[in-house]
Amino acid sequence: MNKIFRRKLYDKMLQWKKERNGSTALLIQGARRVGKSTIAEQFAKNEYESHLIIDFAEASPEVKNLFKDISNLDSLLLELQFRYKTSLKPHKSVVIFDEVQECPLARQAIRKLVKDKRFDYIETGSLISIKKNVKDIRIPSEETRLTLFPLDYEEFKWALGDDATIPLLQNVFNQKQSLGDSLARKLLRDFRLYMLVGGMPQAVDSYLNTSDLSIVDKVKREIIELYADDFRKIDPTGKATRMFYAIPAQLNSNATRYKISSVLKQGKLDRVEELLQDMEDSQVVLMSKHVNDPNAGMSLHEDSNQYKMFLADTGLFITLAFKDKEVTDNVIYQKLLNDKLSADLGYVYENVVAQMLKAAGYNLFYHTWPTESGKHNYEIDFLISHDNKICPIEVKSSGYKAHASLDAFQKKFSNRILNRYLIYTKDLRKDTDITLLPVFMTMFL
Repeated sequence: MNKIFRRKLYDKMLQWKKERNGSTALLIQGARRVGKSTIAEQFAKNEYESHLIIDFAEASPEVKNLFKDISNLDSLLLELQFRYKTSLKPHKSVVIFDEVQECPLARQAIRKLVKDKRFDYIETGSLISIKKNVKDIRIPSEETRLTLFPLDYEEFKWALGDDATIPLLQNVFNQKQSLGDSLARKLLRDFRLYMLVGGMPQAVDSYLNTSDLSIVDKVKREIIELYADDFRKIDPTGKATRMFYAIPAQLNSNATRYKISSVLKQGKLDRVEELLQDMEDSQVVLMSKHVNDPNAGMSLHEDSNQYKMFLADTGLFITLAFKDKEVTDNVIYQKLLNDKLSADLGYVYENVVAQMLKAAGYNLFYHTWPTESGKHNYEIDFLISHDNKICPIEVKSSGYKAHASLDAFQKKFSNRILNRYLIYTKDLRKDTDITLLPVFMTMFL
């Protein structure tokens, strides 16, 4: 039996239940296999006297047809209780519409069901499928939406039975206190395990059961193929799938943007713009947009023609990057874990920083501009905003003494900057006004 992991979203669900008190349905969206159905069922068991789950991916046509006519809610709700052998209690029960995108009429019925106020309602689904299946229905406004991501680093530590490390690191970060090189190396090795396993619940469960990273790799490959199949469904030409598979190579090329033309023939932006939106909506992919004029309110200055793509889960990213073999063996994983692989892993660290910033609630932005010679570009890997100021972030997998882009950015935009960060693989330090931040502390920004 798969383990049920402690997730931060649970507290937000409790807040919804208390504050909304049945006035809205809760829609949990996210990529496939991140645990939406599991957390919905766990919440129902813990917080209600009874619950009824309709999995529309497996529901019979007869069940789906019940939602064609909802003029008599008494009849509808009674038949559902008989069919699912569950007794619902007014104001003490919840109905879960799992994979609600498979029955658009059930989602449309939410408006009337919520207004009825007898029971609470939770829906789960992937955003891309939900958007594709709403063409002929009225989208309910009576929804509170929450997004479930792969396990973040703290949730991963919880899964390993460690509740202490992250609060201790939070205190260290708040005090800008160095850890000492020996402890920093140990904590970085612990963090690299998270990078390798990733935060997909099945992969974490496999690691806890086997401690065998090659078996974990097989699980991740199955998830990657599932995502690739999903992209083939939304785009039978295979363009979305090819763009998905090319993400590690694109990041490793050190280009200042994702180059469609190097992945697809006739790959111009205007021809794949809808596909890119679909890929972003899948929440399998994270999009970082180029900002032409870095300032607070960065979405006002984003350039839709320049972007980078990351994977929402770095564990999947590593498997995708090494997919040239049928299975990524334990030798490669052990070398990655111990930082002994000769390949430049800067692009892997960039991906995990993107994942952690997104999990912390940031949208992703970056900025590039030509050097004085015009032969190269300066690049700020990520930009976040605080208090009407911006914080430029540079990511490095090794040394820290050279940070030309951060320095050039300071000269250009000094009056807009709150703090400068260089995220890297060593201890917390200060270099003039730059905070040198261990990558495992990214979550505290």
